[in-house]
Amino acid sequence: MPSLLVTSTTSAAIPRGSIRVSVNGFPSFLPKEVDKIRDPFARDMAKRIERLPVKISFSTSSIMSSCVKPLQERGTEPVVLLHGFDSSCLEWRYSYPLLEGAGIDTWAVDILGWGFSDLQMLPPCNVAAKREHLYQLWRTYIARPMVLVGPSLGASVAMDFIANHPEAVSKLVMIDASIYAEGTGNLAKLPRIVAYAGVSVLKSIPLRFYANSLALNKVSLQSSWDSMNVGRLHCLQPWWEDATVDFMLSGGYDVRNHVKQIKQETLIIWGQDDQIVSSKVALIPGCGHIPHVEKPELVVQYILKFIRHE
Repeated sequence: MPSLLVTSTTSAAIPRGSIRVSVNGFPSFLPKEVDKIRDPFARDMAKRIERLPVKISFSTSSIMSSCVKPLQERGTEPVVLLHGFDSSCLEWRYSYPLLEGAGIDTWAVDILGWGFSDLQMLPPCNVAAKREHLYQLWRTYIARPMVLVGPSLGASVAMDFIANHPEAVSKLVMIDASIYAEGTGNLAKLPRIVAYAGVSVLKSIPLRFYANSLALNKVSLQSSWDSMNVGRLHCLQPWWEDATVDFMLSGGYDVRNHVKQIKQETLIIWGQDDQIVSSKVALIPGCGHIPHVEKPELVVQYILKFIRHE
């Protein structure tokens, strides 16, 4: 992987199908529990989520795909923000406004199977389907080489995408990357009924709250509770369990063999206090597994320097 930079901090027209009906300022397709979220950044970003039709080969109908897109195209090198495992574009609630404010054409995209896309048709949500969905969204609405940003499992999504569509990506940013896991491991061998039982636990409030406490570093109880509600919101979609089980039983991401194939210049960012994925790279001090949530100013500062070659 040439031009590897490790840092430390010591278009297409939007079709009418994207029009949405708002409820209290929020898109009507979001779970009603969105109104319980108090974080003003999360609320503001949730109000900007919309669904765009994305045509894919494995369905006769387009998938109405959730994302946050630029308010206006400036013609800059587009930055496309993915999210981590079982999450949504709301993960970028603090960093997105900073990138946008810096004049960057920024997209926050929900990976197929998670987030707030309409999956009523229950499409496959395996690695190949996620890859094709992202490619078709990029081809239809962005159509320029992009800076692809992948945190945690999103780094594996990004690496798999680049290995198959290198022409679509100009640069890669990985944040607390999970790229050496062997897919979903033994979970892929579970009987389907057991997998559903496990997934139902995955969205439980106690487990989500505990996972949130691991991901974040030294936040108040109230902030952690609200962050848990943000991170759990997409789990309330009626098709979430089916989509998650489909991904889990498919085997998940194993991109270890792709690492040497990546030719794009790459930026790596890591939180020093990450309790989920260990690393041997330069670290952001006082930060857990999701630096773009805890230290958005620093993360955006380094992304901008990387993009601008400063």
